[in-house]
Amino acid sequence: MRTKLDDHLVLERVSCPIGVLLIIFEARPEVIANIASLAIKSGNAAILKGRVLLPPRLHAPPRASTRLVLTPSPGGKESTESFEAISAVISAALDRTAVPNAAIQLVTTRDAVAQLLAQDRHIDLVIPRGSNELVRYVKESTKIPVLGHADGLCAIYLTAAADPRGAVTAVVDAKTTYPAACNSVETLLVQDTALLTLFPDVAAALAARGVALRCDPASKAVISHLPGATIRDATPADFDTEFLSLTLAVKTVSTLDEAIAHINTHGSHHTDAILTSDPADAERFMTYVDSAGAYWNASTRVADGMRYGFGTEVGISTNKIHARGPVGLDGLTIYKYKVRGNYQPTAAYGDGEGKTPWKHENMSF
Repeated sequence: MRTKLDDHLVLERVSCPIGVLLIIFEARPEVIANIASLAIKSGNAAILKGRVLLPPRLHAPPRASTRLVLTPSPGGKESTESFEAISAVISAALDRTAVPNAAIQLVTTRDAVAQLLAQDRHIDLVIPRGSNELVRYVKESTKIPVLGHADGLCAIYLTAAADPRGAVTAVVDAKTTYPAACNSVETLLVQDTALLTLFPDVAAALAARGVALRCDPASKAVISHLPGATIRDATPADFDTEFLSLTLAVKTVSTLDEAIAHINTHGSHHTDAILTSDPADAERFMTYVDSAGAYWNASTRVADGMRYGFGTEVGISTNKIHARGPVGLDGLTIYKYKVRGNYQPTAAYGDGEGKTPWKHENMSF
């Protein structure tokens, strides 16, 4: 983007790397390949500290360059060997490019994590990948900004105006395709006028897939005799819980605003959906639900960088600054503003008499 502030005074906004990034992830070897490729393509470097690659370099890198530190927590022997094998392939590939080989390194123990999290003067951003326990530990253990989410407490609001067959499909997909995923639905909010019409079929379909339901009194009364269903009384804590299993909390609400208030109070600002045929209600829901993803007639499982067409991701962010939602290449860059002038004094510009007004004209490249 270029803006003409005045003749011979041009502002240009360009993308640039964030700085020093620290990635802490658990035993998922494919993360190395995903993050290393994103780092290299976005102009960032990656440090994967391990036995196969170069020894760890824990000193602060020059501020002019960007370094990505990946620290996997210890998994099994097979995970460690996978880390090293993938890193060796990346290292060999870099030998055939202009990217310095030392830009990709591996860390295979947790020993350095506490030290790295203390480097708030030298590391600009931490991206944790793994369980909510890991993410919470990172957030509580550093002054460095953290990009990510500790919980994926997603909700679906089932309204009386939803398509009956579509509602069953969307809710079952959101809960059962991968219950341990951060974009799996954990709370089903049911409009009171849908309790006798749509909810029984949705509950039956969930029960048939082995989903245990933790219901409030109104919803439990409707399905208490559902054959083969596992139904328990919901507790207040259930609506603040990311189950990560085939368990779903169910709560009855009367209005759209009540559903929105519940989500904004109890959700994790990850992804939430409304099932309805009313466009006005859908738009109000998507406007006022304060989450990275707000959906209309869609499964929460759509929340994914690949499914969005962004490509692979370093994670999904619920932050309200920099990057939000699935974070890919764009999320690994920030902006720098360049000004090219001709010694103009700012005192000459303004709205008063004898002052030169700013032009603020968009320019093409």
